[in-house]
Amino acid sequence: MDSRLAMPRRTVLSMGAGLAAAACAPLAPMGSPRTSEAVLRRSPPEAVGMSSAALNDIRTALQRHIDANEITGAVTAVARRGRLIWLEAQGVRDVQTQAAMREDDIFRMMSSTKPVTAVAVLMMLEEGRLSLDDEVSRFIPEFVDTRVVSLPAGSADPAQATFVPAARPIRIRDLLTHTSGLMSYGDFLAPGPGQIVTPIERRPGDTLASYAPRLGGAALDFQPGARWRYSPLAGFDILLRIVEIVSGQTADVFLRERVFEPLDMRDTAFNIPDEKRHRLLKLYARKNDGWVEEPSILGPEEHRTYLSGAGGLFSTALDFLKFEMMLTQGGAWNGRRLLKAETVAVMSTNQVGQKFAEWIPPITAGMGFGLSVSVVQDESKADGRSKGAFGWGGAYGTETWADPALEISACLMVQQGSRNAKADLSKTIRTAITA
Repeated sequence: MDSRLAMPRRTVLSMGAGLAAAACAPLAPMGSPRTSEAVLRRSPPEAVGMSSAALNDIRTALQRHIDANEITGAVTAVARRGRLIWLEAQGVRDVQTQAAMREDDIFRMMSSTKPVTAVAVLMMLEEGRLSLDDEVSRFIPEFVDTRVVSLPAGSADPAQATFVPAARPIRIRDLLTHTSGLMSYGDFLAPGPGQIVTPIERRPGDTLASYAPRLGGAALDFQPGARWRYSPLAGFDILLRIVEIVSGQTADVFLRERVFEPLDMRDTAFNIPDEKRHRLLKLYARKNDGWVEEPSILGPEEHRTYLSGAGGLFSTALDFLKFEMMLTQGGAWNGRRLLKAETVAVMSTNQVGQKFAEWIPPITAGMGFGLSVSVVQDESKADGRSKGAFGWGGAYGTETWADPALEISACLMVQQGSRNAKADLSKTIRTAITA
């Protein structure tokens, strides 16, 4: 096994038979040209051990959330054993006109972008261009001599800050697992002291190349590796910048050539072409018993120069389902291998002990954290997903996951957060399995 992965061999050998089968199948090399065969095959649910009648309960479950004004609409997609078995749009895409949601509507993926960035990093690992334990300063020298900051309890006064040297440098593994302490959220999702004392703001026209080095001046919220705290933007933006450095390509070109084209993800990008902009959903927030349109928290959405590896992608349900199918199948999709099965095994193995489970116990109990993804450790707390299922979500409510044990890939696409909708979707999928 590749020593750069630094995971015990027995963990890889314990992966399910479906993963092994995917690893052994004959596959075209990554550089193979796209063909008209790169389509997702649709099957009756019964052909892959699912019940059509039970899957129809997805429609009922999501409609409850629409009727309760938790979401304006949703697109849901489910695949099993390499076949699409469910794709449906519900609700409205425009509150004013009541235009119906469409299956090909484009969503802001926000932090659902992070697993895509992780796949890019792992591709570079497989090519020997980096390792998980490489220091970030190897690629971005400004991260030499980082400091850790602390504030008295309850204080937001930078004048009261104290600093100590970091006990060790930040590593790529720390960024992938949200254990770096860089620009993180503390308890109850409050900004950590580093953001208060050493804020590093983006400027108009910034790129990953111009902004990532400035982040080297941010003080850390805790010693690297000491705890799990979510780094919503900085960590994965740095990771994608490292991919740019070692690959010699800009982030958009790399992801298009290495991920989106091989997976036939035709509607996934950092910038939406003009001819597709009408498919981008409006954003709404619930205020005074009504829906109010609001701008994106990431700012202007046209002609972006800053390609955020933490939250910058736009995509569709069908596109992202293909990405999750690739992960469910151990790194391969439609005869193309993006990652080795053993690499996906590392990505989807808990890397942080109990640190993630203890972060916000009502939400994270029974969960571990791999490389960019939460990982089910206790099935009883997983809303129908099996042990080893892994995935992540975005600030506007997108939730996508891979469940290798059940051979399930699923996407919930909304633009208002609704964790209960995800739970209802995953429970309904599990109930629909017959074989």
